[in-house]
This record gives sequence, structure tokens and C-alpha cells, in this order.
Amino acid sequence: MVKAIAVFPRTKEIRLIEHPEPHITQPTQVKLRILEVGVCGTDRHICALAFGNPPGESEYLILGHEALAEVVEVGEAVTQFRPGDLVVPEVRRPCSDPACRACQAAHQDFCYTGTYTERGIQNLHGYMTNMVVDEASYLHPVPSELREVAVLTEPLTIAEKALVQALQIQARLPWRTNAASSDEPGRGLRAVVLGAGPIGLLGAMLFVTAGFETYVYSRAQAPNEKSTIVEAIGATYLSSETTSVEQLKERVGHIDLVYEAMDAAPLAIDVLRNLHRNGIFIFTSGTSPDHPFNIDTAAATQHLTSKNQAIIGTVNAGPATFQSAIEHLGIFQQRWPQVLPALITHRYPMEQAKEVLLAKPGGIKHIVSIA
Repeated sequence: MVKAIAVFPRTKEIRLIEHPEPHITQPTQVKLRILEVGVCGTDRHICALAFGNPPGESEYLILGHEALAEVVEVGEAVTQFRPGDLVVPEVRRPCSDPACRACQAAHQDFCYTGTYTERGIQNLHGYMTNMVVDEASYLHPVPSELREVAVLTEPLTIAEKALVQALQIQARLPWRTNAASSDEPGRGLRAVVLGAGPIGLLGAMLFVTAGFETYVYSRAQAPNEKSTIVEAIGATYLSSETTSVEQLKERVGHIDLVYEAMDAAPLAIDVLRNLHRNGIFIFTSGTSPDHPFNIDTAAATQHLTSKNQAIIGTVNAGPATFQSAIEHLGIFQQRWPQVLPALITHRYPMEQAKEVLLAKPGGIKHIVSIA
């Protein structure tokens, strides 16, 4: 048996339980010792029973989808991994519909049917447990020098996927695409990140690395630990408590890209109104029913059409973005060796996981240490 942190939807409980230890049953599988699991808003929503489903007939769902693990055993057909390797596993698994072209092409993050499964979220147990068995094809190798920060990979994949899509959209502007450097495709453009949580801060690091003049717009007044990180990476921190959206527009100038990572619909819409011509607005979080959109649809449509703007939503990530996130974590670590680890506020033992899941401790990123 292994230990696991699980949510019981029927009884509305979150408990540290004993769970049967998994074993390799297929030659393409890998057995993993889970080292760390990040806690995020999705986990807290599941604990609040807003969504999330246990697998099959199970009465509980093992939580956790942001994981770092060590390989302990490999199936006989696995050649790319060996015991002792560090890996990060993907979250979403493809649907079984042969007509779903996205899943058939290993792009389950764009699944057409919506019947995909997700580790720790939808019909699959998660990683907040000692041991897991997974298919080798869903694992990504991690250099040993990234051991202390690799648990940030999955949150970074959200920004990686967003940036890829933004650049693909901007390929519609050939004069811009031809002028942009492959190393710094954002050179000459301005990006505004809404929110200074882990997804926002990692996104800001990515946009700075890509050459964007980057601003982070968040609630708390500076100075604070988040504003310190923003300034340390060469971006600009602005507080919504002291800087109105109109003042934000004056300070930034032309806003070419907005990366929303704060789950605050009214503020997001206010910023959307100030998006520049040909600009892109990327939503990464769902909106709370407590904060509904208040939008003049006629005016919004006019802006979108007359200014050639684009709005996209993005969630989860595919294999390429996981690999890119690991590579960028290495770049971040070299560029800001004191800053990247500062995103991790605290590591907790499994015995304290419940309080971290139910409460929202201050700081930035909270990690549950498994091994």
C-alpha cells in the first residue's frame, strides 16, 4: 500500500489514505516515485467540489497534477528512461474516439470530444501519492540541475502554449513575422500579464525571455515579494489598487498582448478595451460566477473587428509545450538563479497537504513533498 491525498465527493472529505501500490502491467509503462506535487487553484476547486471526478467506480480521487518524479522501474519496451531519471508527467490523456483528430495526433490538449481524462482532475487518479505507474510516452526527462524547480514545469506550460498560439496568430502579419528575431519574437512588442500568481510570474519570465517589454498588473501594492520578482526579471510591476486601467494604458502605451492569469473577469474586460490594433488577448482561467462579465457586446464586437484583434482561450498543454517549458526553466535558472527558486514559498509534508488545499496560504507557490 502507498499513501495518498484524496477527495471523497460523496462524503465531502479530504483525507490522507492508503491506496493499493501500482505495478507495471504493460511493457511500455514506467513506475515512478513521486517527489513533489504543486498545489494550484484547480486542486482547491476540486476540493470545494466545483468539479473533478474519480476514476471508474472509485469513491475517491487522488489529487495532484503538477508533479516531479523519479523513475524506479521500467517496462521491457522502455528504452528512453532508466531508474534514477527525473521526469515530469503530462496531465491530459487522449479520448478514445477515433474520429477525434486532435487526440489521434497526440494533441489531446485540443480534444474535440471533451471526453479526455486528466490526472488528478478527470477520471484518473493524480500524483499526490508515493508511487504511480504511467506510460513512458507521457513523461518528459528533466536535467538533474533543475531538481529544485522542475515542479514548476506544468504551470509554465500554460504560458508556453499561450505564446506559441500568439505567435502563430501573429503570423498573419507578415511584415511583423519577417522582422521578428527567432530568438526574441516579441522584440518591439508590449505584453501585459494580469495576475502575479505562479502562472502569471512564469508567464512574465517567458515573455521577457522572448523579448517583450513586459508589465505585470496585479492587485497588491508594491513593494511585495511578487513585485520584487517582477522587477528582478526586468519587467514592470503595477498595482490595480493604485493604477487604474486608464493609467495602465497611459503607462504601457500600445498593448500588443494580454496574458490573463488572475480569474478576475471585470478587470480583464476593462483591460481588453485597451488592447491595441492587431492585439491578442489570451484567457487562461475560467471566470467565477461571483464575478460575471459585464460587457457591452456591441462595443466589444466593434473593437474586435475594426482593430483586427483576437481573443483566445487556452488550457492544459501538449507534449511540445512540456518539453519547451523544461528548456525554458533551464534558461530562467541561468538568467535569474536567485529569482526562480523564490517562486516556491514553502514545501509541506503530506500530513499537512489538507490544510494547504483547503486554505490559501500567503506567498506564491506551495508544494507538497512526497518523497
